[in-house]
Amino acid sequence: FQLQAFGGGLVQPGGSLRLSCAASGFDFDNYAIGWFRQAPGREREGVSCISSSGDVTYSTDSVKGRFTISRDNAKNTVFLQMNSLKSEDTAVYYCATDTWYRCVPNTVGVGMDYWGKGTQVTVSS
Repeated sequence: FQLQAFGGGLVQPGGSLRLSCAASGFDFDNYAIGWFRQAPGREREGVSCISSSGDVTYSTDSVKGRFTISRDNAKNTVFLQMNSLKSEDTAVYYCATDTWYRCVPNTVGVGMDYWGKGTQVTVSS
């Protein structure tokens, strides 16, 4: 299992970024994928997730209406489009999965074994 998150950077409040999570080494289109984030001094938070087929998605309340998760199973990639970014979105963002993982609300990634290296998102003027 290999996951690699990229696309982070420095953006001004109100700006946009698109994160990508590229996967390899497993049957990608049979796995739900989650995006998580962790800011300094704060606990890890589940941001968004998407089912294996892409027909089920979930986003935490703080990003609803601003972030959109999608996937391209032909390219083994999950995307997180982040619009109207706020300073409180500043964090390291990770994508993750596991054999038992399903896209359901209120998960923070406990017990998940397969994580991509995070990508830093900084929202600042």
